[in-house]
Amino acid sequence: MEKRNKLTNRIILTLTVLFISRIGIFIPIPGIDQTEISGNVNQNAILNFLNIFSGGGFSTIGIFSLGIIPYINSSIITQLLIKIIPTLEEIQKNEGELGKQKINKITRYLTLTWAIIQSISITLWIKPHTFNWNINFLLDSTITLTTGSLIIMWFSEMITEYGIGNGASMLIFQNIISNIPKTIKNYSINNFESLITAISISLACLLILIINIIIQDSKRKIEIISSKQLGEQNKLAAQNYIPLKLNQGGVMPIIFASATMALPQYATLNINNLKNNLVVNFILSNSLFYLLMYSVLIIVFSFFYSSIILNTNDMAENLQKVGASIPSIRPGKETVEYLKKIINQLTFIGSIFLFLIAQFPLIISKISQVNLLQGLGTTSLLILVGVAIDTAKQIQTYIISEQYDNIME
Repeated sequence: MEKRNKLTNRIILTLTVLFISRIGIFIPIPGIDQTEISGNVNQNAILNFLNIFSGGGFSTIGIFSLGIIPYINSSIITQLLIKIIPTLEEIQKNEGELGKQKINKITRYLTLTWAIIQSISITLWIKPHTFNWNINFLLDSTITLTTGSLIIMWFSEMITEYGIGNGASMLIFQNIISNIPKTIKNYSINNFESLITAISISLACLLILIINIIIQDSKRKIEIISSKQLGEQNKLAAQNYIPLKLNQGGVMPIIFASATMALPQYATLNINNLKNNLVVNFILSNSLFYLLMYSVLIIVFSFFYSSIILNTNDMAENLQKVGASIPSIRPGKETVEYLKKIINQLTFIGSIFLFLIAQFPLIISKISQVNLLQGLGTTSLLILVGVAIDTAKQIQTYIISEQYDNIME
């Protein structure tokens, strides 16, 4: 009963933190004309994109408007630094929990820096919509937005450690969910054509969800045989395998790619030149260059995240330690190369699937002239499904471990 209560407490903690983080978005910073801000956001495609992942934070400019994006961007930078700087890689690999704490500390400092930069950028952008803009307002808004971002970072880590699911993913999940009612409200069924559009959108959503679930759960089984299993026990050896998922990174490559695409969008908030705005809007929203850049980012982050999760050298070393091997593959270097080849193939195929699904509405709209999933997007659906699957599996794993502990007792 005590362990069951432990799982319940984790769920309650997660829901409480999500509720508080949601409320903070609607606590506005004083001195801003909220009506003008909301109208500006609704007319700006870039801000609409950012508004989805901030849960409507750009429509209100509340204390939690920055959301989890600074923390995600900082996590990306930290992981890149680990790959570039051998000292950081050594800390992460060999220092265990202490090394993890050092890496987290670096990420937090980067989050603070990034939050300050974004806070100043947003404060300058809302200058025309303030009642009394001065240096005091600049300082107050920057401190408020930065503090709100750090609180959200703390919430994220709290959910990851003491709650259910990945904290950053859960916060983004909540922000996307909050936009669904607004998206549905934009569609009204007045005639046969609108009915067909609604049915098309529903079928597209269903198809995307099915394909995404298949991608999330698809895996290749690498058969392994133990040298200790002889005679009749060799029949059991065929049942031993290494499961390699088609999409190792899950939803994270999409989140990372979307966050990276938001960087130039943040930079354009303060561009007043109409020509520059038109150029940026064209490149980021309406051109093949945007699609190419987005696809490359998804592929890069898929490989990047896969390399973080799976270390082929460690996998080969662990197989040797337990006296196991892959049939027809020699232990050691040959096993490492074989595993790298399989993982790279799976990662590339998985990243291509992710990109194609993310661009599915654009493809359909070009063919049928029907603008599917406007305002929500398949990127959001991918994140929703991915986070839901991962969280459900974590809950299931937790329940199974509790049942196992009860049996042992």
